Amino acid sequence: MEPTVVGASVLSGVDALAAYGAKLVVLALSLTIAYLAYRGYRQSGREPMLYVSGGFVFIGAGAICEGMLYDLAGVSISAAGLVQAALVSTGMVLILFSLRSGP
Repeated sequence: MEPTVVGASVLSGVDALAAYGAKLVVLALSLTIAYLAYRGYRQSGREPMLYVSGGFVFIGAGAICEGMLYDLAGVSISAAGLVQAALVSTGMVLILFSLRSGP
């Protein structure tokens, strides 16, 4: 198996596959939480649950975007990290807003 270059390090095929697998698990979990929060919003009509749902969508997108931008789009690692940080931060702000807004 040919090694994969990730940032300044070289990962073997198995290590790269494990890294991508871990990111997919994070994405699946965040989208599951987002779906459950949205379903809770639909059942209760409480707006903060909608913000929680949106927050986890942004966090899930941030979990996978850095590697995709770096590996597939050829974006520099610092620019990809900035995009990831912006997405995750947006998600956290939405969740924080849901906690502060109350019923």
